[in-house]
Amino acid sequence: MGLSLLARRDPLAAASEQLRLLAQTTACQPFETALNAVELYPLHATGITTLQLNLGKLCNQTCRHCHVDAGPDRTEVMSKETLDLCLQALARTDIPTVDITGGAPELNPHFRWVVEQARLLGRQVLDRCNLSVLLIPSQADLGEFLAQHRVEVIASLPSYQATQTDAQRGEGIFDKSMEALRLLNRLGYGKEGSGLTLNLVYNPVGAFLPPKQEGIEAKFRKELASRHGVSFTRLYTITNMPISRFLEFLIESGNYEGYMERLAAAFNPAAAAGVMCRYTLSVGWDGTLYDCDFNQMLELPVSQGTPQHIRDFDPARLHHRQIVTRNHCYGCTAGSGSSCGGAVT
Repeated sequence: MGLSLLARRDPLAAASEQLRLLAQTTACQPFETALNAVELYPLHATGITTLQLNLGKLCNQTCRHCHVDAGPDRTEVMSKETLDLCLQALARTDIPTVDITGGAPELNPHFRWVVEQARLLGRQVLDRCNLSVLLIPSQADLGEFLAQHRVEVIASLPSYQATQTDAQRGEGIFDKSMEALRLLNRLGYGKEGSGLTLNLVYNPVGAFLPPKQEGIEAKFRKELASRHGVSFTRLYTITNMPISRFLEFLIESGNYEGYMERLAAAFNPAAAAGVMCRYTLSVGWDGTLYDCDFNQMLELPVSQGTPQHIRDFDPARLHHRQIVTRNHCYGCTAGSGSSCGGAVT
């Protein structure tokens, strides 16, 4: 298993270096210019219907495309104190959905506690799961816990083929993913009438945009059922963001400028109008507030003049804040956009 950019002391571990490269690309006009041309600049939030909690960068995998630069060597995890501030903020609002991500969020020692508390508040809870975490001995009863609390599982699966999945996520990960999906199926996840939602998220292995969602979902459904006995609720497509380890891949493979040009050429005003940052507030592992998980990894907090930390949460000042944008935002506005409503590690 490889090391994170940070552990390798790669210059791209610094958000400032990623932002410098994104700003200097000659492949596209500034993202704000594209927004202005369709009368969407400045982009503003439309409210908060999802509170996204990034529980940290600790993960049992080191995926080649990871925008979080997560891995076993990362030690950043959200504390119980910060999680309690998130729950206090949630209790003061009618925000219906809590979206839990990471890293592998389940490895945070307070993951189960925050799930229980959010469910007691009557909120829908999403767990963005890498699947293989379900097979770790210390997580042997994780599937049962998720089912007991009716947690919606959103699982990343780059391909229905082992070679492509393992190339992106690590040797043997595809087989572990199939084992984990069958485990979830046995618990009722992805089964009609169970009320337990199991959604898959597909992102391309290479430097290209995802295909039409309907077609790739049908292909996944057929292949996983016939070859592995696996069923799921829905499949969503996301575009790989040109940041962190996927940015490293683009540069190393000579695809960076071409990929940025491809994203910009596929700019879709309808997708731009519906981006997740307009209805999501993302909380970093240290409590800092961001418009989305991608901005979080680039260390671009919410706009000045609005609360910057969850301890200062003020929905009235955050509901219609101006969204912070940079050139990586082309990733969420290309084609049909990233339809799963956010990142899966």
